[in-house]
Amino acid sequence: MAKISSLLDMGRRGMMLSQTALNTTSHNIANKSTEGYSRQRADIMTNPAIDEGRYRSGTGAQLGGINRVNNPWLEKQIEQEGSTFSFLDSKANALGGLENVINEQNVDGINASISKFFNSFRDLANNPESAVPRTQVREAAQSLIGQLQSAKKQIDGAAGGVAKSIEAGLDEVNAYGKEIAQLNEKIVNIEITGASANDERDRRDLLVKKLSEKMNISYAEDPQGMINITAGKTAVLVAGTTATRIYTTPSESEGPRVMYDLSKGGTAFDVTDQFTGGSLGASLGVVGPKGEISQLGQHLEDMAYNIANEVNKVHQEGYDRYNSQGVQFFDMSHPAGFSIETMSLNKEIMKDVGLIAAASQPNSPGDNNVAQVLQNLQFQKVMGDGQYTFDNFYNSKVGEIGLATKGVNTSLEAQKSTLDQLKNTRESISGVNLDEEASKMIEFQKSFEASARMIRVADEMFDTVLNLKRM
Repeated sequence: MAKISSLLDMGRRGMMLSQTALNTTSHNIANKSTEGYSRQRADIMTNPAIDEGRYRSGTGAQLGGINRVNNPWLEKQIEQEGSTFSFLDSKANALGGLENVINEQNVDGINASISKFFNSFRDLANNPESAVPRTQVREAAQSLIGQLQSAKKQIDGAAGGVAKSIEAGLDEVNAYGKEIAQLNEKIVNIEITGASANDERDRRDLLVKKLSEKMNISYAEDPQGMINITAGKTAVLVAGTTATRIYTTPSESEGPRVMYDLSKGGTAFDVTDQFTGGSLGASLGVVGPKGEISQLGQHLEDMAYNIANEVNKVHQEGYDRYNSQGVQFFDMSHPAGFSIETMSLNKEIMKDVGLIAAASQPNSPGDNNVAQVLQNLQFQKVMGDGQYTFDNFYNSKVGEIGLATKGVNTSLEAQKSTLDQLKNTRESISGVNLDEEASKMIEFQKSFEASARMIRVADEMFDTVLNLKRM
């Protein structure tokens, strides 16, 4: 009877194991499209055998555990390469927007406006007695100012857009950190019972990847199964079941600054310079004091100031149509100092173009010496400590942005290829193959039916034995 009882027990365990394996297969199929999901597997192992004299009799199978099929080294590599990809992608987008601002394929760009402005003085030199070329000088000056102000506004708009993306990115970072801290607690509570927190670990791994896409992080798992994450070098974002918030504060001279509170309501530390990776690292770089957006804005300011200053110096030495000494051509008397936003033509010249100076001496109707000097300013090396003309200076900065954008896009394509290969490798290891799962489903279904058949056979054997006793 004991032998028949063991058959019933093995059949019962077999049915339970098959049902568990079918549940796991069903779980895999349902999560085929779940981001970050790792295929799970029911590990079935033999049940301990029993001794029967000189022999050992098997007692069936038991569940060793339900574990996820996962390569932690591959996951770490994907996280690192994903961070690099996000850095390049964010920088490429920022530089692409900057290229649109300084697109010199537009015939009415800054370079063309500079040429038109100085060419208008050339027309004035050809006809210094007429009011018509003076009107053209005024219109060309207003057009140049408009182009410079428009470009500066777009650059500031690009910087503002990046600053908002940084703020939104940090909100996501804080949300990820909070959820990771909650998952740490869940994982410990589950695994302290001996079970495997497969789904929770998958979700936590995905959040770590998303976090590393935002910024450079370092992390480690403690013996309890909780991971502690440091953002940058010193900002402890997650410590066990506690998450810390990081945030931005504006700075006119240095762009957005990332702050970290060591404790709630405690001293705030500036950790901006610690972020050199991920999309936030790229964004902080391009809007920082040495970033491409900030540098282009400053170069534009320098060029506008030098144009205004050099033109004013020459213009004030000349004489207008009324034989009076020239006034400032550009108004540079703003209380806050010169800036493109406040750059304007002298109000008196706006009212009367006769105040535009062309002569070097009074009472010299055909004198065009000052107009010639003004037109030649276009070819004078007054930018970059006497290394560039206005045209060459601006073209060099446009070229630098173009080269930087091309280099980043080339690196981005290569990085995308590397990341895609790693993701494909992960998919081959941890991804769900529906054909394979369907095959397993049939296998476990047949196993369940076979175990049920074994119980039926054991039941029939019981009946036979009982009938023998009745005879």
